[in-house]
Amino acid sequence: MPSIAQSPELGEPLDPLPREFAALMRPEIPGLVKEIGVEIERAYPVYAHLFNGPHCDAIRQGVEQALAAFVDRVDTPGTTSALRDELLRQFGRVEAYEGRDLDTLLGAYRLGARIALRRAKSIGRTYNLSPTLILAFADALFAYVDELEALSREGYATVQTRAVSDLTALRRKLLHLVVAGPPLPRATIAELCREASWELPAECTVVALRPPAGGVVQTRLDRDVLADLGLPHPHLLVPGPLTGERRAMLDAALSGTPAVLGLTVPTAQAAHSLRWSRRILQLIDDGIVADTPVVACEDHLTTLWLLSDPALMAQLAQRELAPLDGLSGTRRERLIETLRVHVSTRAPAEQVGELLGVHAQTVRYRLRNLDTHFGDRLLDPDHRFALEAALRSLHLHGRKHTD
Repeated sequence: MPSIAQSPELGEPLDPLPREFAALMRPEIPGLVKEIGVEIERAYPVYAHLFNGPHCDAIRQGVEQALAAFVDRVDTPGTTSALRDELLRQFGRVEAYEGRDLDTLLGAYRLGARIALRRAKSIGRTYNLSPTLILAFADALFAYVDELEALSREGYATVQTRAVSDLTALRRKLLHLVVAGPPLPRATIAELCREASWELPAECTVVALRPPAGGVVQTRLDRDVLADLGLPHPHLLVPGPLTGERRAMLDAALSGTPAVLGLTVPTAQAAHSLRWSRRILQLIDDGIVADTPVVACEDHLTTLWLLSDPALMAQLAQRELAPLDGLSGTRRERLIETLRVHVSTRAPAEQVGELLGVHAQTVRYRLRNLDTHFGDRLLDPDHRFALEAALRSLHLHGRKHTD
């Protein structure tokens, strides 16, 4: 075989490399594979179990294919290798499966390239090749390593994307089970938490969102926040109480999406917190609770209680206000409103009159009428309590669409 150093075109950097160089490199591949394996094990002990484990043949095949494909491309520019591509992607997938940072694998690639370059320099001395050719080889080799790295990054990213997707789905399932009630057996929930990499908190805060919740920026949610942003009932579960830091995180993540902050409850009672929060959303829609971007459930507990069973509260109101049934509609409504303010405030006639916008003497006249109709019922603690609850409930319903 003629010496490459004697070729007239070797005086300048060559791209592609001369085909003759492939003929010199190909016999070196088996020795290079072995040398690269030894050096990588020495530099990266984490790979020792791979080079000596059940998959060692596949790993050596991958290294061999990477070297052979480079030599093939020198011999025949434009040559591709589907087998090499798949093996390099598999290397990336293995790194992701084993939980390693991809930088370790990429460092091993660059170490392999340096060993190959060292072998090329040895060949250059043997065949008296020009330094320009060796520099061209180095440029081509490290450009090729960039290509190998890209393939492994692709495989690595595939696993990571799938893992994130799987983890997201698993956490969504866990969220549904936690808020479904009654609580699952501890062994079952513990296993699900382990699979989802989520620690079951002693207490939690559920946040109900107004659908659609497309404005929520999930990347701004703390990692331990469980989320389901799908229709028809998007919601979040925040471990623990809403501290200042948690509230700031929510404000940033919600990005203006209307939400109701549920009560902080033991996690086993998360279903109740979610139910109450969704009820507040409904009361906002009904015009009973003021519509603001973020509503705290704890500010409306009495409203929740009074309107928790409208049909039952209607029956209570019908029973307690029965003494006024024989009155005309307008007169009855005025007496009921006066009675509501009087019972709820325990204020004197002058103050009640100010609240109602009528003269104090009018209030006194109405109160005497009420005493006539109710008699001793207004003095009985149980009737007075039931009457106040019924009147407050009626007032809440009367505020509908008026705020």
